Amino acid sequence: MFLRTAFTALTLSTTIFAADNWPQFRGPTGDGHSEAAGLPLKFGEGEHVKWKTAIHGKAWSSPVVWGGQIWLTTANEEGTELSAVCVDRESGKVLRDDVLFHVATPQFCHKFNSYASPTPVVEEGRLYVTFGSPGTACLDTKTGAKIWERTDFVCNHFRGAGSSPIVWQDLLIMNFDGSDAQFIVALDKKTGKTVWKVDRSIDYKDLTADGKPEADGDWRKAFSTPHVAEVGGQPMLFSSGAKAHYAYEPRTGKEIWRFEERESHSAAARPVVGLGMVFIATGFGKGGLLAVKLGGHGMLGEDSVAWRLKKTVPNKPSVTLVGDLLFAVNDGGIAVCLDAKTGEVLWSERIGGNYSASPLYADGRLYAGNEEGKVVVFAADRTFKKLAENQFDGGFMASPAVAGKALILRSKTHLYRIED
Repeated sequence: MFLRTAFTALTLSTTIFAADNWPQFRGPTGDGHSEAAGLPLKFGEGEHVKWKTAIHGKAWSSPVVWGGQIWLTTANEEGTELSAVCVDRESGKVLRDDVLFHVATPQFCHKFNSYASPTPVVEEGRLYVTFGSPGTACLDTKTGAKIWERTDFVCNHFRGAGSSPIVWQDLLIMNFDGSDAQFIVALDKKTGKTVWKVDRSIDYKDLTADGKPEADGDWRKAFSTPHVAEVGGQPMLFSSGAKAHYAYEPRTGKEIWRFEERESHSAAARPVVGLGMVFIATGFGKGGLLAVKLGGHGMLGEDSVAWRLKKTVPNKPSVTLVGDLLFAVNDGGIAVCLDAKTGEVLWSERIGGNYSASPLYADGRLYAGNEEGKVVVFAADRTFKKLAENQFDGGFMASPAVAGKALILRSKTHLYRIED
């Protein structure tokens, strides 16, 4: 009886603890899902705002939460100062604001991007931040001190960095897909030392679909965040690069398969896995949204594609799988619901605005924030039901986070805690 009670208490506390934290881009499971119940439905500027804190600089990275701390990165518009900011979850007070890297000659960054777009990863006692080639670091979350740093990765990000890091077991895994170098790397998260580094295997030497040389950086560039999921009882690392999408063994970096999409480039969405498939938004170009069947090896052909959608497909926002339904909000503000098994479009509705952030799923709802500052809430259902529209002063490029029963939202200028 004692063992059962102790186990139940441990399980309950672990569940509450997990639901209370938001450790990485798109949350604990990396797919935009939150187990939280009781999140606010109707809110906005001045309504259900527990606190609002100004964040300096220009940065599109999403907030992450661990315990009483909220962490995010930022940068000045010139890209010469790259910083980490820690905000007290309860009060909204800025606890730390430290410049981690000084960059004498920053790379070019497109005005639509920022010099601090990758979202950090947080765990007990440690924060892992990257700004791409300019610098990657591990911080002590109690003191803010650097535990290790790396500034030796050579990659011309061309339009600016965008891929967020992930932690899997004792590895910190990152995509680097630039105009000059394209690789994925795994570091020992304790020391920062390279465990493995693998170049993308696709051959870029042919011509693009429109006849331009592959030297054009956009055709080599990607912004996507990798993702690890269990397939057949074994972990598999999914990673989207430019013009191709890959599966690797996360422990060694060995390539399991590659699927090429040569008419698309600059993949930005994080892959989502479920129902025996990996769902991939291939990026800009003609590729679209793919459901690739799992279980293959080597070079995958078109017969590995369960279905393909080419219209109203997101380039930047990631998709969300809920049961056997797949939801997407494209860059132009069209939300779609698909039968995830077949790709059949069940509904398609214009919700308005322009979207870069990825939606959040919680308690049967999807929350989607747009670049104009509106957060649309709609039901995760087979029929479209808009539940609320909520307006803020600043637009949203960062994806939402959840802490307990609170939404943590980062606009272009402020960080908010929204709670009933």
